[in-house]
Amino acid sequence: MIKEFVVEKVISMPLTLQEGILYVSLENEVVGHLCPCGCGNKVLIRIGKAGWNYTEDKGKVTLYQSLGNWELPCHSHYWIRKNKIKWASNWTDEEIEEGRQSDIEKKRQYFEDLNRHRKKIDILTSYTIKIKNFYRRNRY
Repeated sequence: MIKEFVVEKVISMPLTLQEGILYVSLENEVVGHLCPCGCGNKVLIRIGKAGWNYTEDKGKVTLYQSLGNWELPCHSHYWIRKNKIKWASNWTDEEIEEGRQSDIEKKRQYFEDLNRHRKKIDILTSYTIKIKNFYRRNRY
């Protein structure tokens, strides 16, 4: 079992991950590592607005919320706080489903807000083009 990660900044995830390394790609908004329980499974986490909250202070990485690897045979559940693994309690099937539904709702809301913002930009772009065309046609 791993107690603490060493952070390695990468642009993209390597094909083979090493135990005890927390690979961070800010460009691709993803963090990857081997499960700290020792089972050897890869864990990839989306960070940013559509994923986990990522903070870094003096080279120490913290992810929020906890990582529940419910799809893995080990069902590991832990926090990463300043590179250290803090083990969390196992969840019931009901808690897992509630967590999944909460994640789905957060992502739905994020993309809905993003689409609303894009529509506003499209409208402004359309008006800008119309105004430019008007002035081109009506030069003195």
